[in-house]
Amino acid sequence: MRKERLIVPLLIFLLLLWLAGQALSSHFFEREMARTLSDLEARGELVVSRSELERGWWSSTGRIHLAPLLGNVWQLELTYRARHGVLNTHLNGEAMLRHGPEAAQLFGDLLASSPPLWQASYHTLTGTLEGGLRLSPLRVTQQDRELVFDGGRLHFSGEQGDWRLRAHLDSWRLTDGTASLAIGPSTLNSHYAYTEDAHSFTQEDRLQVESVAWRQPLLSLDASNLRVTNRTVLDERELRMQLAVDLGEVHTAGEVLLTGDLLLELSRLNADALRVSTSRLRELAASGHHELGRRELLAQLEPHLIETLKDSPRLDLLSLQLDSPMMGLSARADGSLFFDGRRLDELSLIDADDPSMQARWRQRLDGDLTWYDLPTVVALWLGLPLDTRTLEVDVGRGQVRVNSRPLPQLWR
Repeated sequence: MRKERLIVPLLIFLLLLWLAGQALSSHFFEREMARTLSDLEARGELVVSRSELERGWWSSTGRIHLAPLLGNVWQLELTYRARHGVLNTHLNGEAMLRHGPEAAQLFGDLLASSPPLWQASYHTLTGTLEGGLRLSPLRVTQQDRELVFDGGRLHFSGEQGDWRLRAHLDSWRLTDGTASLAIGPSTLNSHYAYTEDAHSFTQEDRLQVESVAWRQPLLSLDASNLRVTNRTVLDERELRMQLAVDLGEVHTAGEVLLTGDLLLELSRLNADALRVSTSRLRELAASGHHELGRRELLAQLEPHLIETLKDSPRLDLLSLQLDSPMMGLSARADGSLFFDGRRLDELSLIDADDPSMQARWRQRLDGDLTWYDLPTVVALWLGLPLDTRTLEVDVGRGQVRVNSRPLPQLWR
């Protein structure tokens, strides 16, 4: 009898514990959803909002809206239905892409295809989210033009402050009469790590395209293993961006036309000024100034954008290596270009079309570039001695000199 008396209180306790778990699961999911969307908007590139919210212990529904900070070129809507469990929340919904001022639906209105479906799982204890989306094949035909896309898959995972995306896109082909372009399959890996409100962040993107084929009656090009890597870092002092491109191999007429790689870095863009510029952009978007003209928009942002240059940004060509076995040419180069960030009050973005203002901007440029193993044909084109093997390009206050000579007129 004594054991039987304990069963009812134990069952009630377990029921209350389960109900509390359900309530906490729903609360944690809603909190992390709000924080993630807030951090996404803080990046400064998108306007993010939610509508049609219905919150509950057992399930929640809503619609997430994503759009560019200024303009109405596109809008992405993600509907979701979340089914809460004590340890996990399962989500699913549709991804609807709208285009243009009239917000025409890409899937359904412009394309005879249903919106992609997505699903995900949120783990309450670890705060991690993992999900994916499948892109269906499609075919669009307009007179002699045809676009064929074989579909793809997207997978995302992560937690607050650390997200990863992997996208695999099957081949797509564009045909226009006798010309055609085929690209893919392609793979994109992206990693985005940030502090609260995106005050600082690091983003790395790696794109690999297995093949590119261009066909027309007089020219055929085939490229393979094209790789592009981008790394962007915003810390307390500066924004740095590094771009690496590997061309793989480009073939034509059964021979290797071009191989090579490129490594560029832009640095010393003032971090605080960038944050202020982003904040001002969000204020303009929130106040409804979406239809500002170019001059009006620049007038609002000009002081902050010019302030990003006060640390004297630099552009470094860390490495350029190109080879053309077919043509017997090669290029090896490196160099740097600097911008003088002093006396910024003399500069204007609004008057950038004025030749005198353009001259002021050019006069802020200094740098150098060295081209090693210079091909003879380039030396001939520049009017240099044919035995020149190193090309030294110097930039001083916007004036360009080549091997201590003024830059000749290249086009007439």
